[in-house]
Amino acid sequence: MANRRAFEIAFVGLKPGFHEFNYELDDKFFIEKGAEDLTNVNANVKLLLEKNAGFMLLKFEVGGKTDVTCDRCGNPLNMDLWDEFKMLVKLVDNADEMNAQEEDADVFYLSRTENHLEVSNWLYEFVLLSIPMQRMCSREEMGGPQCNNEVLEKLKEMEARTMENNANTLWKGLDKFKDN
Repeated sequence: MANRRAFEIAFVGLKPGFHEFNYELDDKFFIEKGAEDLTNVNANVKLLLEKNAGFMLLKFEVGGKTDVTCDRCGNPLNMDLWDEFKMLVKLVDNADEMNAQEEDADVFYLSRTENHLEVSNWLYEFVLLSIPMQRMCSREEMGGPQCNNEVLEKLKEMEARTMENNANTLWKGLDKFKDN
């Protein structure tokens, strides 16, 4: 990443209390991280860091828009990004050992000797997690100008064929119990 320092927070110099950081992420950030299925990304992440003695609470608020591929028809689909994630960062002496043992994904251990907190991986993960698992337009919009109608027709044809095959085989095994 060309501007890696932009995602490092020098928390040692921060006073105890709340601090706000804002990040605007675009296609370049996600390409560098390896995400290939997102295009036209315009993600805004507000990070609220609460510094305390021995730990920090991080609250990530994700917003924005991106284009993804529709799971139903394969055409580009514009989706809203919105979600909220919290992380607890604890300062400890044996951070690597503690991170290996920790089962809660929302807790991260950082060595007391560290003076920077690198947040780019969390930004990447939280934006990806804010995209719905099923990437499809609503039923009302299906078949509209944004959809690939050729693919939708093929899907309807395949669904009808599957229903026909299931109707024939569904009760086939129950015929032997009919006369009992």
